[in-house]
Amino acid sequence: MLRIPPGGDRRAALKARHRRAIIDAAAALIDETGVATFTVDELAARADVSRRTVFNHFASIDEIVTTVCSEVLGGLLDEFTARTPTTATGDMFDEVVEVLRATDLVPPMAYLTRVIGMEDPVASPRQAVMLLSTFTDISERLSEELTRRHPQTELLDIHLMVSALFGGLVVLHRYWFEATAAAVDDESRRIWSELLERLIAATRNGHRSTDTSS
Repeated sequence: MLRIPPGGDRRAALKARHRRAIIDAAAALIDETGVATFTVDELAARADVSRRTVFNHFASIDEIVTTVCSEVLGGLLDEFTARTPTTATGDMFDEVVEVLRATDLVPPMAYLTRVIGMEDPVASPRQAVMLLSTFTDISERLSEELTRRHPQTELLDIHLMVSALFGGLVVLHRYWFEATAAAVDDESRRIWSELLERLIAATRNGHRSTDTSS
């Protein structure tokens, strides 16, 4: 006999299914046009839900777009979760750096840039919030994974380390975009790699003035 889930489980399953449908519909609409220009009505129709259901799950179109971008950028987290550390030190900073170096972040960075409609390296206030929200979501998930891997490490230390690296990635995005116009090619990857190494060095060793005039 088919077991009927309890009412609460059914509601939770339906809620999760609707949320997934909205995210998938948004991703499909973005793929069709290359940018996030859809309306709530278009999104609701594609997801086969009502406008009210869309807003039950998300406060705005921007939040939905940020969620889609977070999932695209989330390949970094998937890579980290799947990877067995090869660093000899067993240090969590080295673990994260290893994955940052090994993961091709240029395509998801280009996707994020295009989707939020950036035409200039200096983000508008709205675009800046979307960029920060995307990286914040990934950094929070990474912090959870690091906490699981390193239960002996204080949570504050994990958050400080992850925030330094991922806040730095937001800064790198601006300089990378300025130099490459968000291109996806070998030169763009070279520039990203150089910027990433500067971030790693600054985070590992601290920030020192380069002023030699005195």
